[in-house]
Amino acid sequence: MTIPPEDTETSTEGGDRKDPVAAFGDYVRSQRKLAELSLRQLADMTSLSNPYLSKLERGLHQPSVTAVTNIAKALGVPAETLLAKAAGLVPGFDTNKTGEAKKPTTEQVIKQDPALSDDQKLALLSVYRSFVDED
Repeated sequence: MTIPPEDTETSTEGGDRKDPVAAFGDYVRSQRKLAELSLRQLADMTSLSNPYLSKLERGLHQPSVTAVTNIAKALGVPAETLLAKAAGLVPGFDTNKTGEAKKPTTEQVIKQDPALSDDQKLALLSVYRSFVDED
């Protein structure tokens, strides 16, 4: 289920593309697939059109801040992470109101680990959730 880059000239090692708009699209597609959502389902959850989301995922359109925050909410990813991806920045740890670093959740760390394939992320998330939901 690894998603190969569509344009080999703009790809870097690990499948991430240099162009921030394309990298953002790759990241959104990856997170959507991890959430097991179709493009249409994500469109319904975000109140964005299916064609607009498709263009975002293919790196053909730069997203608005509103679109990024809606997508982040629907995917359960911190908005800061998606905004950093959209801006071409490397996201670090978020800080809370007191300036202390917020600790990412286990699921967030798994979803954002570039060393794992999409299949590996799905497997890890499944195992993790089975342990957590054992209550």
